[in-house]
Amino acid sequence: MLEISNTVTIPDAEIEINAVRSQGPGGQNVNKVSTAIHLRFDINASCLPDFYKEKLLEMRDHRISKEGIINIKSQASRSQEENKEAALQRLKELIQSAAIIQKKRKATKPTKNSQKRRMDSKTKHSKTKNMRKKVDSSEG
Repeated sequence: MLEISNTVTIPDAEIEINAVRSQGPGGQNVNKVSTAIHLRFDINASCLPDFYKEKLLEMRDHRISKEGIINIKSQASRSQEENKEAALQRLKELIQSAAIIQKKRKATKPTKNSQKRRMDSKTKHSKTKNMRKKVDSSEG
């Protein structure tokens, strides 16, 4: 069982874990042993509360497909058990991140003094640029 919070847990039967061969260099170990882990979790078919399901399906995360299936691949370690733990930890963090409610942003206005400082710096920069221009000798 994967414990998300004090009240929310996911049974192992709902998490599909497959061992596959890792990619990349590694010699004989990579070619012989299936140490990478593919984790699949169906949000809609899970026993998660509706609040979590809605938030997860709204998230714009590349690991969540349009059908509502979370795909996580872990292959950082040479140990299958460590990769399994890492994949489960990432699933737990993803579900926990869905429960965090973002604060509404309050629109603010710049202060009068900050607006004045901004305009003064623009004027000063403009004067510096004008001083660098070529002097027109035809006038005068």
